Amino acid sequence: MKIALLGYGKMGKVIERIALERGHEIVLKKSSSTTFEGLKNADVAIDFSIPHCAVENISQCLNNGIPVISGTTGWLEHYDKMVALCNEKQGAFIYGSNFSLGVNLFFELNDYLAKMMSKFNQYNVSMEEIHHTQKLDKPSGTAISLANGIISNTDSKNSWSIENPKADEVFIDVKRIDPVPGTHSIFYTSEVDTIEIKHTAHSRDGFAFGSIIAAEWLIGKRGVFTMKDVLEL
Repeated sequence: MKIALLGYGKMGKVIERIALERGHEIVLKKSSSTTFEGLKNADVAIDFSIPHCAVENISQCLNNGIPVISGTTGWLEHYDKMVALCNEKQGAFIYGSNFSLGVNLFFELNDYLAKMMSKFNQYNVSMEEIHHTQKLDKPSGTAISLANGIISNTDSKNSWSIENPKADEVFIDVKRIDPVPGTHSIFYTSEVDTIEIKHTAHSRDGFAFGSIIAAEWLIGKRGVFTMKDVLEL
């Protein structure tokens, strides 16, 4: 499989290493100072760039018939536009706030626990997310996905907030501490106890491996998918 890497920072380099270990070829290493030359030679593209580059990267892929995986967060106000472009071009596209296999299982656990806890109004739910100081978006895309999972399964919560939360908001405590790759915790707290679930990433390898698994799965498909489709969750 020939892969175009859109974004060649720390994550791009980890993806490159794991892709080569799995026998794939890298045909483009796109950074902010280089062009898209070589994109048309790719079987699939993996975008781990920065928020203001994501839309252009995804658009270039879809306009050139290249299936694209995007793990860049902080640009989702344009997500519907990318979905429309994918459908127009009959392309293939996966966006994931987190491609780690463990995190995607954690998403399912979060949904299940939120549905269970919605019957017990003595518990208040809150979250904590910790990332390295180079993480640009606050809260993380993973934290937003987790918060939305809680909201969709809890009648008492309608939105989320990172400061001064109202009663109907899920509070997300955002912390930036080096060199943390990513830690996400959910707390259900009452006057007498706390129930906690937590996912801790030990390195970037899990995110990179999951994105390559998604890229391998996407070859030959058309449409807009998620990691739920890839992992059959």
